[in-house]
Amino acid sequence: MITRENNPEFLNDFLDYSATILNKSENTIKEYNYDIAHFLKFIKYKFKMTDSKSEEFIKQITIDDLSLETISNITLQDIHAFLSYLKTCYHSKPATLARKTASIRVFFNYLCNKTKRIPNNPATDLESPKLGKRLPKYLSLEESRKLLEVTKTPLPKTHGNHDNSIRDFAIITLFLNCGMRLSELTSININDIDFENNKLTVIGKGNKERTVYLNKACIKAIHQYLEIRPHEGIKFDSRNALFLSEQRKRISNRTVQYIVKQEFRMAGIDPNKYSVHKLRHTAATLMYKYGQVDIRALQEVLGHESIATTQIYTHVDDEQVRNAIESNPLANE
Repeated sequence: MITRENNPEFLNDFLDYSATILNKSENTIKEYNYDIAHFLKFIKYKFKMTDSKSEEFIKQITIDDLSLETISNITLQDIHAFLSYLKTCYHSKPATLARKTASIRVFFNYLCNKTKRIPNNPATDLESPKLGKRLPKYLSLEESRKLLEVTKTPLPKTHGNHDNSIRDFAIITLFLNCGMRLSELTSININDIDFENNKLTVIGKGNKERTVYLNKACIKAIHQYLEIRPHEGIKFDSRNALFLSEQRKRISNRTVQYIVKQEFRMAGIDPNKYSVHKLRHTAATLMYKYGQVDIRALQEVLGHESIATTQIYTHVDDEQVRNAIESNPLANE
């Protein structure tokens, strides 16, 4: 991760603006930092302001000496060249290029339109790469049930590990029933949960707060975990965290990712094909497919800002297509 100490002052000013005025999340700030720093390193290489002779060493270029005068000379063609470099050297996918494009666009909007530090905005006509329409990968209902079943079973104790099956079952249950994001789950505090009304408050993308309603399975799993959750030796800043690691501190994103991959293997599910985020896709798809959930309600459940994002879950699967054909009144003629 690139540290702020290696950034030019105007980049750090932009990060501060994004965190305070735009109220962007910590993860978004990290992405901005990485994306823009990488872009500026490329600019120094392209402008021949470095001794580096090869594109493979661009990431090693320092940028703390970059001036706003240099930034003022950047053109739309330079931005296009950066995106081409990412696709050629890193085989970046359209979704990645779209994120980089968004970072560059908001960066130049800050420098030109918000603070007037540069006279012209080279990203004014910058277009986002076209994204191919891809159906979300998700577990079937049978696979989801199998995953819950194996997670309930205590794993063989190896290397002195504790039995975390009750905790891990609660984690998988919340993912599959509520469609939470990884960061939302790990940030849950006990006092975020309203047991009287069976709901909890989470902080989603853009630091937006939303209510997640808990069904019987979630409430039962949380109660079972709270009964065995450690009470002593918890790190000071993790005392209110719902899920704790074996080190008795708030469980990390990486630990949850490891847990989920481990449970995938136990359930016979390819951990290279599915990730934690696919459990969010699974929850959304199951709600839409079996629960006949209205698309607007699903949007609220998932915390999507745009209904267009939610509409990827309205896809029709092969089984539904086959049933549609078989239900044709002429099928038996």
